[in-house]
Amino acid sequence: MVMAWQPQQEPLGQLSGCLKDSLSGHNKTAQKQAEIMLAQAKSSPDINNYLTYLFSSSQVPPGLSYTPEEYHAVRSAAAVMLKNNIRTGYKSIPPESLALVRQSVPLALQDKNQTIRSYAGNVITEIVNRGGILGWPELLPELLALVGNDTGVVSPEAQEGAMSALGKVCEDNKKMLDKDYQGQRPLAYIIPKLISFTANEKPRIRSLALASINVFIPQKPQALLVSLDDLLNRLFQLANDTSSDVRRQVCRAFVQIVEIRPDKILPHISGLVDYMIAQQRKIEDEELACDAAEFWLTVGEHSELWKSLGPYLNKIIPVLLESMVYSEEDIAMLEGGGDDADEEDRAEDIKPKFAKNKSARTLANGEEVDENGQNGGSYAKLSGMEEDDDDLDEGEIEEFDDDDDGNPEDRWNLRKCSAAALDVFATDFRGPVFETILPYLMTNLKHPEWPYREAAVLALGAVAEGCIDVVTPHLPDLVPYLISLLNDPEALVRQITCWTLGRYSAWGAGLSTPALRAQFFEPMMEGILTKMLDSNKRVQEAGASAFAHLEEKAGTTITPYCEPIIRQFVRCFEKYKDRNMFILYDCVQTLAENVGHGLAQPQLIELLMPALIHRWHKVSDQSRELFPLLECLSYVANALAESFAPFAQPVFTRCITIIRQNLEEYVAAVNNPILDTPDKDFLVTSLDLLSAIIQALDGKQSAALVSGSQPRLFELLQFCMEDPENDVRQSSYALLGDCAKYVFPQLAPFLATLLPILIQQLDLDSIIDEQIETGFSVVNNACWSAGEISIQHGKSMAPYVEQLLHRFLEILGNPEVPKSVLENAAIALGRLGLENSGIMAPHLASFSEPFLKSINTVEFTSEKATAFKGFCLIVVSNPQAMEKDLGRLCTAIARYKMEEAFKTPLTADLQQLFQHTLDLYKSLIPEFSPYIGSLISAADLNNLRTVYNL
Repeated sequence: MVMAWQPQQEPLGQLSGCLKDSLSGHNKTAQKQAEIMLAQAKSSPDINNYLTYLFSSSQVPPGLSYTPEEYHAVRSAAAVMLKNNIRTGYKSIPPESLALVRQSVPLALQDKNQTIRSYAGNVITEIVNRGGILGWPELLPELLALVGNDTGVVSPEAQEGAMSALGKVCEDNKKMLDKDYQGQRPLAYIIPKLISFTANEKPRIRSLALASINVFIPQKPQALLVSLDDLLNRLFQLANDTSSDVRRQVCRAFVQIVEIRPDKILPHISGLVDYMIAQQRKIEDEELACDAAEFWLTVGEHSELWKSLGPYLNKIIPVLLESMVYSEEDIAMLEGGGDDADEEDRAEDIKPKFAKNKSARTLANGEEVDENGQNGGSYAKLSGMEEDDDDLDEGEIEEFDDDDDGNPEDRWNLRKCSAAALDVFATDFRGPVFETILPYLMTNLKHPEWPYREAAVLALGAVAEGCIDVVTPHLPDLVPYLISLLNDPEALVRQITCWTLGRYSAWGAGLSTPALRAQFFEPMMEGILTKMLDSNKRVQEAGASAFAHLEEKAGTTITPYCEPIIRQFVRCFEKYKDRNMFILYDCVQTLAENVGHGLAQPQLIELLMPALIHRWHKVSDQSRELFPLLECLSYVANALAESFAPFAQPVFTRCITIIRQNLEEYVAAVNNPILDTPDKDFLVTSLDLLSAIIQALDGKQSAALVSGSQPRLFELLQFCMEDPENDVRQSSYALLGDCAKYVFPQLAPFLATLLPILIQQLDLDSIIDEQIETGFSVVNNACWSAGEISIQHGKSMAPYVEQLLHRFLEILGNPEVPKSVLENAAIALGRLGLENSGIMAPHLASFSEPFLKSINTVEFTSEKATAFKGFCLIVVSNPQAMEKDLGRLCTAIARYKMEEAFKTPLTADLQQLFQHTLDLYKSLIPEFSPYIGSLISAADLNNLRTVYNL
């Protein structure tokens, strides 16, 4: 094929040289220089033509002299740059350039080198992601024809390259391929082809085809459901395939079908149990074994299927137990961790820690979600852990990826998956599971070889929650033995024992008498605390993690032990290396959260605060350790309340500085692509800590801090409220609401700027599908802050009432919106009526029903009381508008519990207002009592008679 466009020699030489140098890990200067040159070259109109030419030419072009290795590097760098240009600037690429890319890149699918074929797939996928299926209509038929070898002359490499590219397109465009294009859905054509490709003689094509089908199963497209029987037949034929990659995909397919059509799995459960057991026992291929073990987890968690495994427990559980013993490879990697507590951590040992978001205002009902899935983290599966879900495509990270397996403790593996499955079975079947493992525990808890001791302790911990009733009679014997294992010579046994003791800490904390707590709970607590200073860093980490779990389970019962606990924490602050410092902050904040104001005793403050302030001075503004430290201080500030005052000024000032720096770096990065975008977690944790300080101090002190901040807090907050990241906006609106509550006079002058931004945020159309959950959290906090501002700003809200009302109605009328957001929108709407009932009254008929429905599920808090008061003031201004909803309103009044309302001056008159509302209707409607009796229940009518003299 002759390209119409031809490169010029000089720019081709310069560009290829820069591309080669950009990958030069050895010569940093040349690398930096090359990056700058490439960033400048980006703006050249022909850049993508040159990149395409280099990438798709399999031989070194005339006039260039590179070794095969060097030219491979040039092509690889060209592919990555081309993909990134398409990702970031697709719309600005000239049509003739795009045509050249579409024409040339598929040639690279036939390259002899697998990495180059893989890069070609990445570029193709990126074009489809940006330009849509219709932007390149010939692509899918072309790929399918290559894989199917329709012409009979396609090379095996090209077949495989095309299948790999097709797989990537499928993975990145699941929804797009199932859309209707002029009466046709691409999937209706693709799925039957993929099923036929699973019979290809090349194992790699069979496994890639099956992997592509697996991408679609969870979203239940019609094209797949009609072919499901064909697919099941293929799966049974492939079940004993010679390729373990194919069998892995078979296991994955069965696991996914469990979720969408359990009825198709149920008739085959007996055969599937035997099959998965056989695959799980192939421990020489751990990924295959792990995919098989996922079957137990998925079926065990499925409401319609879990019972079907009951008859096979005595077959499955022994396999789970044997899979929980460390493999020889794992032992080789882990053993001899020994006494490393004094060694510094390597940079790669320190896991990136992401700011946890504590600032979602679940105010309406105050329910919080347990982030650790309750299991204390020993086998928590992180989202995305099983799939590569970051922005790097296959082949793009080779230069850094030298530590492929990493530590077996840090990845999802067969051992963790089996333990998690045992946990699920314990919850499902309870007693019988413990009876099945009891003989195993008796044999192995005291086994002379440590890997068997360790696995037995893991098994005992795994059944802690599901089997607690049947385990409890054994705990007075088991717990002292576990405490003795905290001194086991093998660090891995000490590590797992910490975790298991943490899992039983709720039992210890719940013991009924001081004598029993002294006998079991105190030694348990002391044992885990001691392990926080073990000579091995992994044991320290397990001890700290278990102790945080114990604090959570013990709640306020831990208050009397605060002093020895904090003394140990302070020792840990002196001794810990960087990695474990992160989890130590978690221990401190969990203590603050559970003990609350009990922490505000002078001797405790004198112990804890110097240690925290010492870290505070030591950690730089750029360090990732700042996230957990700021988060921890937020909890401590909440617990200490006004006792935090002596520490507040420098902390507040530094947060303002961090926010300012981060915003400035962000603006700089937007304007200059060479600069890195700053980490937004610095913003999130700083905003959350400002919120905590403003809540903790008395009003005067908070006001002084806000007034004195340089630059001014609300000028920074304005930028944060418009930040592109949901997490930043979520924390921004939490801070805005707190400022309305505690420092309103300082906030008021800025509201003319901030309220229009808030109103814009309430637009549900601004939520992106991929980020729907965090998008709703932002709207939730924006609603909450709007309600807090309405209470303080009163009649001055008048210019915004119409717009806010419109937004709240859209939220209340949308069936997709989560309950907590509906509740916060209803509360905000009601509060808006406190001082603006006259403006809202004409619209009452449009919002009375959604308001009463959503507010109905809110508990009887002061928030609900303020919202109801505002709503009744609107009703009194336009009583006729309630015609269709009067029964609903009277029911709400009859059932209203007043305790909280009486506590707040603003709502102390709520009962009188209800009385006034009912009296008004009595005067408007003749024979009111029998009329209302026909709309509400007898019990509610009786309540109205008793309380309001109907």
